[in-house]
Amino acid sequence: MTPQPGFHAHVHTVGQGARRVLALHCTLAFGGAWAGMAKALAGQVAFVAPDMPSHGKSDDWDGVSHLSDTAVASSVAAMDDTPMDVIGHSFGAMTALRIAVSYPEKVRSMTVIEPVFFAIARKDAPETAAAYEKHSLPFTQAMSSGDAQAGARVFNRMWSDEAPAWDSLPERTRAAMTRGIHVVPGSRNVLYDDDRGLLQPGGLDATPTPTLILRGEQAHPAVIATNDGLAARMRNARQAVVPGAGHMAPISHPKETAMIWKQFLDTV
Repeated sequence: MTPQPGFHAHVHTVGQGARRVLALHCTLAFGGAWAGMAKALAGQVAFVAPDMPSHGKSDDWDGVSHLSDTAVASSVAAMDDTPMDVIGHSFGAMTALRIAVSYPEKVRSMTVIEPVFFAIARKDAPETAAAYEKHSLPFTQAMSSGDAQAGARVFNRMWSDEAPAWDSLPERTRAAMTRGIHVVPGSRNVLYDDDRGLLQPGGLDATPTPTLILRGEQAHPAVIATNDGLAARMRNARQAVVPGAGHMAPISHPKETAMIWKQFLDTV
């Protein structure tokens, strides 16, 4: 791996409980985003939740080192010495997949919520990946023009129909999203091109970790194809759907997501 030298991640502990979980948030969020699920599981689970690069109180990504390697290394550094359950959302779910492949001895169970590992959709259902690329064109154009704030605004709305209007967000929130938006094009090589080889023999197909693959009922077709492809490739995986939810299920539907997840945890 080629993580960023000297990178420091801020780590939150959200909730209290004997079962400790490494929790990896989505892009433009931060470790505290797991508060809703922690509340739903009060007294049962403690989330160990690092802020990803350029998010929350963590250091900025330098734009040179491998973003995903940096996220993996800093997340593993936050883990206990004994195996932990791992849950990840969106890009955080991609980080969780990489940890399960590279550090299986550290992972008791894994839950991935709408991982944006679109290399799978490109292989299995290329029409869905092409539709997503078309859907994301305004974001791509904004970032290509160097307008990070416009990119953050488009990206926020693109992944959540329920997101508040950009101008109604506090200035601090808009600034945080603008700060972190450069990680999206910086993650393309791992998400779209599988440059770390998770789809090669001996990668995800050899991972023994009990895995729950979650999505919202209203998931984008490219996400559905990705989840289906993951389930087909992983030998110890199952799928579930959060009723009524879109991409932001752990934030928009924390209770429903938590209950499905807890049922899975009770089996592993």
